Amino acid sequence: MPTNNPAFSEKELMNDLIASEKQVTSAYNTGITETSCPNLRQELTKCLTETQEIQYQLFDAMKQRGWYQTKQAQQQDVQSAKTKYQQMKTELK
Repeated sequence: MPTNNPAFSEKELMNDLIASEKQVTSAYNTGITETSCPNLRQELTKCLTETQEIQYQLFDAMKQRGWYQTKQAQQQDVQSAKTKYQQMKTELK
């Protein structure tokens, strides 16, 4: 019996995959910051790095197809963000 479920387009599927990878990354970050076991922390860090790489590959593929638009940051904005976070880091020491 045929179903009337429309299939996801490639763009929709890739958007869903990116969203999922972002959620997984967040979960790994939480696990890393909350574990007291060095071995578990190391394994979660490896998983986080792998997940970030997969997310970047998806992003890059979508960008190449014109499905994920980005704009170039102005150098002044980049420097401002760097300064802000360097100050925060200094204040936390």
